[in-house]
Amino acid sequence: MSSVRALAAPDGQELLRSLPPYSDGSVLALHDRLRSAGHSPDLASAALTQQRLRARARAKFGEFADDMLFTADGLEQATRLEVAVAHAHRFSRASLATVHDLGCGIGADSVTLSSLGVTVRAVDSDPVTAAVADANLRPWPDSRARVGRAEDVRFGYEPGRNRVGAWLDPARRTRGVADITGRTRRTFRLDDIAPSWDFVQQVAAAVPATGVKLSPGFDHGAIPDGTEAQWTSWEGDVVECAIWWGPLVMNAGRTARVMSADSLPVVVDESMADRSRPVASSLTDVGPWLHDVDKAVIRAGLVGAVTRATGGVESDEGTGYVLASRDVTLEYTRRYAVHEAMPFTVKTLRGWLRENNVTGLTIKKRGVRLDDEQLRRDLKIGTKAGSGEQATAVLTRVGGAPTALIVSPA
Repeated sequence: MSSVRALAAPDGQELLRSLPPYSDGSVLALHDRLRSAGHSPDLASAALTQQRLRARARAKFGEFADDMLFTADGLEQATRLEVAVAHAHRFSRASLATVHDLGCGIGADSVTLSSLGVTVRAVDSDPVTAAVADANLRPWPDSRARVGRAEDVRFGYEPGRNRVGAWLDPARRTRGVADITGRTRRTFRLDDIAPSWDFVQQVAAAVPATGVKLSPGFDHGAIPDGTEAQWTSWEGDVVECAIWWGPLVMNAGRTARVMSADSLPVVVDESMADRSRPVASSLTDVGPWLHDVDKAVIRAGLVGAVTRATGGVESDEGTGYVLASRDVTLEYTRRYAVHEAMPFTVKTLRGWLRENNVTGLTIKKRGVRLDDEQLRRDLKIGTKAGSGEQATAVLTRVGGAPTALIVSPA
């Protein structure tokens, strides 16, 4: 706590700004330099820790990381800036005056909410984490973070009428021994989150404008009636499933939000999808195009949106690969041209590679269990083409049978 207060003070901020870019090789020399300048051992160590965390945080927060404080666990679980902005816009569109951020962590969502003019009342049960969040809220004096339990927060009389909302980010790490990076073990079980799933639903019953950030593995069967469950991906990786109640619902049911640094977000919802998506029966269903469906769309159970848009079929139940004959480009899939389709065995694929002088192979797989390194040894092939040709093989199931598809980006 004393280190957080010292670093959050003007002198501490000036100290952090004076540090050079983080480098593992210069940490000891820099620590000695700070000690020689009169800084205490604790403050010098805390400053260097923040220097390291800020360097790592730029991947999530860009240049804003340079003015924030972090903890190792807090940074790991923090909502990335672009996703936090999407959360904040939901509350802002609902014209909420105050949002209670319950389990605020380092305050990523609190900061974006505050930047849109929403006053935040944030709590976290960990004193150091709450102090870090409060320091990150310095530019918005009306928004504060304090130590407290989500279960003890009172929302006032008639939250809906008084434009009050709630945002929960339950802890998904078990308390205990941290690893070498300072992070504790992550849990994916809904029963293990804190505060509990039952408490989250109690908050939603009391506060109409409620949202909660949960694991991407959230069970479809647990989605409460009338809510929106949105799976979000960033650059192809699913980062969360958020459940939204009341005025924060934009499309009731299951939705997917596909985000990347180079394009605008795309939302896929149930109205866009076939209720029962068609599945390939054999290799005869392989067309000239293969669509690799974004993982958020797969998690949301909306592969049917791709089969409808392309007139295609999923290669097999749950693979997330759609085979199509129609020439269609979608913003929530990666499209490949299919050059060859064959039953997959090591012998068959090795023979095809030899016949086509392929000496470098990129392997993509889904729906089959294979060890990549062992497979490369069996195929006698590496990743670089060298003197021959380069190819990409998609190993999956088509109509229940192991299949190799030779493809190229389209």
